[in-house]
Amino acid sequence: MALRPEKKKRSSEAGGTTAIADWRSFLLRVMVIVGAGVWVFWPALHGDWLWDDDILITNNVIVHDPGGFWKIWFEPGKLVDYFPLTVSVEWMEWQLWREHTFGYHLISVILHISSALLVWHFLNKLGLRLAWLGGLIFIIHPVVVESVAWIAELKNTLSLPPFLLAMCAFIDYEERGKRRDYFLALGLFLVAMLCKTSMAPFPVVILLYLWWKRSRIGWGEIKVAVPFFAISLGLGLVTTWFLNHHANSLSEHTFVIGGFFSRLALASLSIAFYFSKCFWPVGLLPIYPKWTIDPPSLAQFLTWPILAGVICWFWMKRASWGRHALLGLGFFLLTLAPFVGLIAGSYMYFTWVMDHLLYIPLIGLIGLTVAGLGQVDRQLPASFRPFGIGIVAVVIGWLAWQSHVYAGVYLNQETFWNYTLQYNPDVWLAHNDLGIELSRSGRLDEAEKHFREALRLRPDYAEAHNNLGLTLIQNGNVSGAMEEYRQAVKIKPDYAAAHNNLANALTKANRIPEAIEEYEQTLKINPGYAKAHYNLGVILSQAGQIPQAIEHFELFLKINPNNTAVRNQLAQLRSLHPDVPPAGSSGK
Repeated sequence: MALRPEKKKRSSEAGGTTAIADWRSFLLRVMVIVGAGVWVFWPALHGDWLWDDDILITNNVIVHDPGGFWKIWFEPGKLVDYFPLTVSVEWMEWQLWREHTFGYHLISVILHISSALLVWHFLNKLGLRLAWLGGLIFIIHPVVVESVAWIAELKNTLSLPPFLLAMCAFIDYEERGKRRDYFLALGLFLVAMLCKTSMAPFPVVILLYLWWKRSRIGWGEIKVAVPFFAISLGLGLVTTWFLNHHANSLSEHTFVIGGFFSRLALASLSIAFYFSKCFWPVGLLPIYPKWTIDPPSLAQFLTWPILAGVICWFWMKRASWGRHALLGLGFFLLTLAPFVGLIAGSYMYFTWVMDHLLYIPLIGLIGLTVAGLGQVDRQLPASFRPFGIGIVAVVIGWLAWQSHVYAGVYLNQETFWNYTLQYNPDVWLAHNDLGIELSRSGRLDEAEKHFREALRLRPDYAEAHNNLGLTLIQNGNVSGAMEEYRQAVKIKPDYAAAHNNLANALTKANRIPEAIEEYEQTLKINPGYAKAHYNLGVILSQAGQIPQAIEHFELFLKINPNNTAVRNQLAQLRSLHPDVPPAGSSGK
């Protein structure tokens, strides 16, 4: 009898030791994921602004506006897309860091690490033994680099955590039946949609999960999903309206997908491309070459019969492993569906496919891979396990190294676009943006070469004409610059910047009446164009039209009230002409 308490004590001590060991193992795994994420993205942490970061952040008036937070939510016409939560975070980041990029990159990396930990949690809830490996693969996979290293893709890194949390909450609801879990899932899904509306396939994904769990889809399952569909459809329609009424990317650049069969061919090629990049992520590019799909060839439809055959095979095996395979593959296909080309996207004017569109779909194939490795691990003889672990470790190391190197491509504009052009030299957009960067650094001859190459590839590219004009005028070629500006406004008559630059060139050529006309045209297109107000004010004051000059200086200061130099210039002009009434005064 005296031995029983001792046995109980030893059992308690053993349990405590096991718990401590479990906690240490858990913390070690967390540290590996965090450490891997920091190491992979270290080259990009001090990366500069890239590509369209200027449109979204550095030149975005609503992000800079101290009162912009209200406008983001309640004056949505000022936005290109209705992603109010993402833009709100960008607004807060701008208030904190302005043009210092480190903070923006740090937030993206932290969000990505959080998502990797949640992928681990999500796969664990699905019962995968090697769920942690799934989180590790996600943190280091090369196709996620574009989403994490590019500041503009905050919408990806910000939307995924609430998406995964919503999935986990819905799984809890299915397991426990608590309404609290259901409404938590619904609220988190709404948060994800306010970050990025491409989260819209979520309701179909939960129906797939319910089929996987219950082996059926009936009215009961559909009723559970209806509120999620309502959110998805509602915010999806809002985004569609914004694209049709406010987004200028589709209107500025014409591109042709083709008819039904061309779109079907594009979807076939896109699915095959994205699937291959998940399992063989080499040769990654910010902009991939476009395939010719109009007219399509018969071979371009090959993915469809192969995919149909694979799904049929899985379906026939649904009583065992096929059910799990359908869940993983289905997650991949459903979350990828908006981006395969059946519906036109703004990015399609320069490429059909982009890596950041795989940020969520990748999770489905990671789950499928981890489930398969778990089965292999169970059946592998003990003597072969070290060999199997070694192979997985080598693959993980290779993926991490590929991502680390690729993250360095996102360091600055010159590195980014030179890398793109090295492997895809026919990207007119890349030539133009590289030309801008070279021009900023004073390498005008190199910049001119790239602008001319952009125009060779796409003669109707108004922005490249304008940028070539800016380079020519810096080299003293005023007449050549004017010709390029005229080409820009001929292609795009409402191009305010080109009109303003043409007016500047006309001023240099001492063609003042024509210059005034172009400045006025600029302000007719964009009344808030501060530089045009200032330039016109200067030229009018030199022409002796003082009241009009004062009016334009004052309009400039309404837009840029903190510009001390212009304020002093205006004060000096008024001191010399005290009889001029204030702008807007009737003069009585």
